[in-house]
Amino acid sequence: MTGGRPFVLVSNRGPVTFEDDGSVRRGTGGLVTALTGLASHRQSVWVASAMTEADARRAEEAGDRPFSVRSPTGGEYLVRLVASDPVAYDRFYNIFANPMLWFIQHYLWDLSNAPDVRRNEIEAFEYGYNVVNEDLANAVLEEIDGQLDPVVMVHDYHLYTLPGLIRRARPDAFLHHFIHIPWTQSDSWRVLPRKMREELFQGILANDIVGFHTQAYRLNFLQCCRDLLDLEVDFRRGIVHSEGRDVWIRSYPLPIDYGATLEVSRSERTQGFEEVLVRRRREHIILRVDRADLSKNVLRGFAAFDLFLEQHPEFSERVTFIAQLMPSRTDVPEYAEYLERIEALVAVVNHRHGTPDWMPINLKLRDDLEEAMASYKQYDVLLVNAMFDGMNLVAKEGPLVNERAGVSILSENTGAHEELGEFALSVNPFDIQELADSIHAALTMAPEERRRRIEGLKTIVTTRSPGDWIDDQLADIAEKASAERG
Repeated sequence: MTGGRPFVLVSNRGPVTFEDDGSVRRGTGGLVTALTGLASHRQSVWVASAMTEADARRAEEAGDRPFSVRSPTGGEYLVRLVASDPVAYDRFYNIFANPMLWFIQHYLWDLSNAPDVRRNEIEAFEYGYNVVNEDLANAVLEEIDGQLDPVVMVHDYHLYTLPGLIRRARPDAFLHHFIHIPWTQSDSWRVLPRKMREELFQGILANDIVGFHTQAYRLNFLQCCRDLLDLEVDFRRGIVHSEGRDVWIRSYPLPIDYGATLEVSRSERTQGFEEVLVRRRREHIILRVDRADLSKNVLRGFAAFDLFLEQHPEFSERVTFIAQLMPSRTDVPEYAEYLERIEALVAVVNHRHGTPDWMPINLKLRDDLEEAMASYKQYDVLLVNAMFDGMNLVAKEGPLVNERAGVSILSENTGAHEELGEFALSVNPFDIQELADSIHAALTMAPEERRRRIEGLKTIVTTRSPGDWIDDQLADIAEKASAERG
């Protein structure tokens, strides 16, 4: 796949996290899910930040070198954990990467009020973001020291300046960067001071290939390179000419591991949750499974359900909206406030429409894969109304295991929409009336139309695997490397 060349993965979060009691838990997030198949390749080393004090101790025990670890969910990885200064890491993660970059790349800033870029944000970039990127870059450079033509695959928005550091030290290295979240249009990036913005873009453009989930994000990045850096851009071929090099800009939509997903759906623990759900269920279930992230648009989803119940009282006591939300980034003030607003709105809707026998919204604030899987199997409507999303794997997992010909309501601004939009009810995530109308349309849809849609979704979801996603990228790496060798 890489022709036997040394292969290093680098990301902020690794495949496992160590706990104080010595136990190991699987790393969270879609990125970890996407990379586990690639990381178990025998020639790869996965370099990641130490996320906990126990991670840092384990890294020290290993002499700050790679060590083998087995994930609780299967798979063995060669991992090198890198401990950064805690103050620098806090600046890196909680001030700059989140919220600054995350908010820019999901159009989340209310620009009339925020952000205010002051010394705090500038120092977070210089003495936080760049420090952590340098720490990880130094570890990567140690791993490829003395190796011929290594391949380094960089992941996500946490590590935009890292490729430039690798390129300067090892111009022979092949650098590939996959960005897992949306790439927004040029004007959204003008929030950042010009020097900071240019440093980020130059870091990304030190790569040989830059990958995104969708064609839309790919085109946005190309446009940014022309508008913000005045670079020569070939939109047809997807190439940016930067510092005498051609950088390929590509899209690689991320599939789910449908075999592993089906296996979890059949597990004994999932079946236990499902039995309870079936015993207690009303006629219809509406489901959402998300992190409690501002970009997921949870409040408008509940507002649309509120409006639906108001406009269609015939559904009173016949439908339950199950919302399984994982609290996210609660140490960021905007996220803590958002979670409070979610709980408050749920209380309002339940008070307004509920009866002594029926609570319209069942809010579950926890991360439990098997419990979510049981709900996937039993929903009649799956609501994925994110404002903007890199891909959204829930939109793929749900239809795969659903057993009730459930209808997907899918925001046109999710990355998954490019693939799944034809067989979903496509919605503008800001249009609450359209969301409410779509809930009604889904619940009253003819059975044959429900079956046609979910069969279309299942076919798309099972056409490609994460292995294909990886192979597509490795094929482009091989092609470009071969072309450059001439």
